Amino acid sequence: MAAAVDPFAAAEPAMADATVMAGLVGEVEKQFATMFINARNSIRARAAAIHPELPPMGFKVLTTLANSGPRQQGCLAESLEVDKAMMSRTIKQLDQLGLVERSTDPSDGRAQLVSMTVEARARFDANLANTRRVLHDRLADWEPGEVRRFSELLAKLNESTI
Repeated sequence: MAAAVDPFAAAEPAMADATVMAGLVGEVEKQFATMFINARNSIRARAAAIHPELPPMGFKVLTTLANSGPRQQGCLAESLEVDKAMMSRTIKQLDQLGLVERSTDPSDGRAQLVSMTVEARARFDANLANTRRVLHDRLADWEPGEVRRFSELLAKLNESTI
């Protein structure tokens, strides 16, 4: 029985001509475009699963809070690279939806911390578990070496991103 070929195995070092490389990069661009559209749609769907009125920016705020814990509103704006007015509107909307709460920052009594409500955290965690299940299911038929190489290539790409 023939050994399985790993499509993610490193190619032999060879000098590709500009025409071949341009075609290959064009295919990568097409795949990235598809992936970005799918990612945007996924964020919208994941946001709606937490609350039907949750906008994508609100989902990004909840994701940041889930990963970092309570944060000051200005720090959230900085980490998500949005202006403070946009963050203020987003936090106000999240508060009205019952997804975040504000409290006095113990390290600076003038500032407020934004944190997820217990209900928001439960919905977020359930949503995350479902997303992980979907990814696991999509990769279940791959060989472990393929998954490892895919992860390595993504890491390599992410390290080279400006």
